[in-house]
Amino acid sequence: MTRLLISGANRGIGLELVRARLAQGDHVIACARLPEEADALQALKHTASDRLVILPLDVADAPSVFDLGASLGDRPIDVLVNNAGIIGPQAQATLDMDFDGWAHTLAINTLGPLRVTQALLPNLRHGEKPRILIVSSQMGSMASHASDRLAYRSSKAAVNKVAQALATDLKPMGIAVAAIHPGWVRTRMGGQGAPLDPAESAAGISVLIDRLDLSRTGQFLNVDGAPLAW
Repeated sequence: MTRLLISGANRGIGLELVRARLAQGDHVIACARLPEEADALQALKHTASDRLVILPLDVADAPSVFDLGASLGDRPIDVLVNNAGIIGPQAQATLDMDFDGWAHTLAINTLGPLRVTQALLPNLRHGEKPRILIVSSQMGSMASHASDRLAYRSSKAAVNKVAQALATDLKPMGIAVAAIHPGWVRTRMGGQGAPLDPAESAAGISVLIDRLDLSRTGQFLNVDGAPLAW
């Protein structure tokens, strides 16, 4: 039995990852900005009420993150999945940028995972084989010269560096860290033309969760486990 906390669990990959881990018999803390509006997530309580806890979390809001940490007390967490994210504003090109929207994208996609990780570090240190997965994107790879969706790409490039730095600093504490590209997925963010179903992506991420340990810390991985260029 693994104890997980998953942010952005109200829809898409996050929701399907909750389903997958509950099906494995795990205990899941599922976080959403507005839990009362997360109908699909709430419906899961009827089938796994004793193994599913739903809590509010806005990763861009410091008090919300603090409240989450306070509500958990010293409850152990084995796996933290920093999944919450947004695609960013409509205008996000080098020559046409919504700068406020860019800042908001960075607040959620880049600062959010680090803020949540810091808040839950005591819980992870009490966990069994503690692991942190940050859902990133190959769109943030510095090996790519594509310039579209700059706010999103830059936020993912930056969070990849966060993942690298966390892996370095948390390895002495016995906590493994990896950045994950979930694939191009049919979600609100990915669009209906994407080739992967959210459940397929969640299944791949679930395998990576189980494989991640200190020997694999500090990696940027595709959803199928293949290494990606930073």
